[in-house]
Amino acid sequence: MRRGRPILALVLMVWAEAAVAQVTVRFVAPERYTDAGNRFGSGLPLQGTLGEIRRIFEELGRRGLPPGRALAVEILDIDLAGAERPGANIPFGVRVVSDVTPPRFRLRYVLTEGRRKIDAAEEVVTDINFLMRATRLSNGAFDYERDLLRDWFRTRIVDARPPAGGF
Repeated sequence: MRRGRPILALVLMVWAEAAVAQVTVRFVAPERYTDAGNRFGSGLPLQGTLGEIRRIFEELGRRGLPPGRALAVEILDIDLAGAERPGANIPFGVRVVSDVTPPRFRLRYVLTEGRRKIDAAEEVVTDINFLMRATRLSNGAFDYERDLLRDWFRTRIVDARPPAGGF
């Protein structure tokens, strides 16, 4: 009987892996994004930014998608919160965040369960009230983007509500 336990454990792991929700992220022409790279030394280079955005989506999927569902997201444009100010911190730049510089993502997504398409759309995700909605002081890179995408994910993907003014 003991010889069968490792095999049973392996079968259960493979089955659980197949049932886990997943998110795939594809960046379409990232060199053309409005504001995702570090042009003036105020943040991460483009590949670092893309890696962080990918991690945000993957974490949202791990926490919020039910097993068996998959979300495929194509990022068509990124405009990070704030605006770079070259030379403000010589020899580097600085990113200044204000209420007129909200984060903005243009994306296309498909939500599936097995082979069945549940939802698909292309939309712009932004919130001009992002500073009023912030639940904490910014303590790291991409906090505003993470909050925006978390709220969009909860509203659109988890709760399956259609777009309404805010997104």
